[in-house]
Amino acid sequence: MILLALLLAAPAPTSRVTAAELSAHIRFLSDDLTQGRKPGTPGSEIAIKYLAAELEEMGLRPAGDNGTYYQAVPLVELAAQVPGDIPFRAGDKSLVLHAGNGLEADMVFEASAHIDHARVQDAPLVFAGYGIVAPEYGWDDYKDADVRGKVVVLLNFNPPFRGENVRLWYGRWDYKYLTAAAHGAAGAILIHTTASAGYPWQVVVSSWSTPHQDLPPAPDDKFLQFQSWISEGAAARLAQLSGQDLEKLRASAQSKDFRPLALGSTMSLEMPIRMRTIQSANVIGVLPGSDQRLRDEAVFFTAHHDHLGMVPPVPPATDGIYNGALDNASGCAVILTIARAATFAQPKRSLYFAFVTAEEQGLLGSKWLAQHPPLPAARIAADINVDSPNKWGKTTDLGVIGLGKSSIDDLVKRAAAEQGRAVHGDPFPDRGAFYRSDQFPFARVGVPVLYAKGGPTFAGRPPGWGEAQLRAYEMHDYHQPSDEYRGDWDLSGMVQDAQLELTVGLRIADAPSMPRWTPGDEFEAARKSAAR
Repeated sequence: MILLALLLAAPAPTSRVTAAELSAHIRFLSDDLTQGRKPGTPGSEIAIKYLAAELEEMGLRPAGDNGTYYQAVPLVELAAQVPGDIPFRAGDKSLVLHAGNGLEADMVFEASAHIDHARVQDAPLVFAGYGIVAPEYGWDDYKDADVRGKVVVLLNFNPPFRGENVRLWYGRWDYKYLTAAAHGAAGAILIHTTASAGYPWQVVVSSWSTPHQDLPPAPDDKFLQFQSWISEGAAARLAQLSGQDLEKLRASAQSKDFRPLALGSTMSLEMPIRMRTIQSANVIGVLPGSDQRLRDEAVFFTAHHDHLGMVPPVPPATDGIYNGALDNASGCAVILTIARAATFAQPKRSLYFAFVTAEEQGLLGSKWLAQHPPLPAARIAADINVDSPNKWGKTTDLGVIGLGKSSIDDLVKRAAAEQGRAVHGDPFPDRGAFYRSDQFPFARVGVPVLYAKGGPTFAGRPPGWGEAQLRAYEMHDYHQPSDEYRGDWDLSGMVQDAQLELTVGLRIADAPSMPRWTPGDEFEAARKSAAR
């Protein structure tokens, strides 16, 4: 009876989530000491060791390789030596576009194939619309066109398959490059607009100005010679060179009857590539479950620990360090704080806390973890992911990115109601957030996921204030050196969301059965396959 009384009197685990702890972790992980945490750099190693030390201090057991907190993630770094001028030709007309890593650049390039020299010589350009093949929507932008050895020019985003301004994976740049490679294209040029990308040109330039990293290729992987973005103004000039109008090309791509159009122009590119193998790591700790039957199942909590590092040239009036305070030192801080709070609970299923690498390089660390999990994917009940959480204060609502996809929704709605908050779907569906953070690789192997953020309705703020804060961050700080922490954020909303995520995770851990995908969901088949 005394023990029961003590247990009943003990503070709830959620009360252990504090702004002070969040602030301390954010301050260290985003400090200049960690150099922007690009995988393979000394600063990244400092951050990795900090995360492991924190897990050890909490008493969590190692869940990485060989009894350590580290799951090694092999990466191949591809440093492309991009020429400054890129020539295009159409008959006797020519156009030279500038490639570089400044805002004046017309194009940015990245190596794709794991080769030491990328080359295209007088490669024909083909406008392939959105570059989407989606049989379930009766859509095929390639149809029977032969683009082998050619360069495809593509629109960003996707047609309104699930409503106007709703981005699916089909609308993400990584899908478009993968699909172009699968069709044998030599290269792909993606047309940037702020509206279609969800961020300005400066984000593309900064994100693509350091060597690209990738996982070691599998035998059946297909690659382009190069992948590229082009600014809208430069794309319009390229269309004119080919005797085309960019707006008319866009309009033609809106129909499922669209057929690829040979532009009658060519491009040439010589791009030496320096390749090196580097080692990074996911950091993983586990709180073993208390139930003998359920402890071999698990709930995962994830956040990526990497950012962009130090990107040359140094932008004016900055130190050139892309600290990634919100993206995603703060996400790591949330998971560390949840982990410590969870040690004051006794979940029936085990809880894994994973800090994954190389998210900014294409979700590589979470992809590696999902493909090499410490227990079979069929026994992972859920993944709760945190990426760039709310730094602007308490909210009266909660946006669930992917609302309607799984039975986790019911638990989220209940926990939010207990906080006096309403739940809605992604408030910015044009961003395609479900497909651009680390819960996505888990979903692809069948694990139900939760990715949620408070807002955009903030307590005590006028309508539209929250959306204005987010858009200002995207325009000025996202993937920029200005994403720094000075201790002046209102962390009350981050606490609010972390408490909800902890509550939902513990309830999943204690539930008699694991969450389920909504029947017919795009990831339901993967769950069934994992179960088999």
